[in-house]
Amino acid sequence: QDGAFGIVAERIAFREGETVREMARQLKAEFPSFDEDGFLAKAIPLEGYLFPDTYFFYPDATPDDVVVKMYANFLDQIGTISAQVNAFDKPLTDDLTMASILEDEARTLTDKRMIAGVLYNRLAKGMPLQVDAVFGYIEDKPEFSPTFSELATTSPYNTYTNKGLPPGPIGNPGLNSILAAVTPATTTALYYLTGTDGKMYYANTFAQHKVNRAKYLDQ
Repeated sequence: QDGAFGIVAERIAFREGETVREMARQLKAEFPSFDEDGFLAKAIPLEGYLFPDTYFFYPDATPDDVVVKMYANFLDQIGTISAQVNAFDKPLTDDLTMASILEDEARTLTDKRMIAGVLYNRLAKGMPLQVDAVFGYIEDKPEFSPTFSELATTSPYNTYTNKGLPPGPIGNPGLNSILAAVTPATTTALYYLTGTDGKMYYANTFAQHKVNRAKYLDQ
């Protein structure tokens, strides 16, 4: 009568950039009876649209319960930056694809906006993006660092062998990454790297980029 069923909702937190495959494993670990395959069938087409956040689900939560709640949260969150998204005037899936790359490539909003500017410059010039973040998605291994031979992996998501954006998001980005994707910094840079000091370094030419590598990375 009063709705006290004695069932307690469990807290589960999804990190920014997490893929739906990682989410499925996390949900299965938390709720052993959870329909992991059913969730993947519904969630994979929504990669990028399931907002990473802290949620409370009951132990008998269904894939529909989870997907509906996470997608509704996505709509609420992106509504807070709708002016910037609309002003950028690109397909939302493209925005989310770029945002999912930025999620893995930088930490601060400032750096994400700079990298967005660099990557959009590369797209405009018909250059491959050549970002390593896609390989974690391809291999389904978080924090995966490809070897030189693995850069030739056959996949439409391989940004070394294919020009343009990947076919879709490589994870579910947080709000800062989405904001960075639609408000890129104005820059002439075409290259960037993260130095051993954790700072980002940018270059307009490959020659300058090699100098940065020698000075800030290959030490």
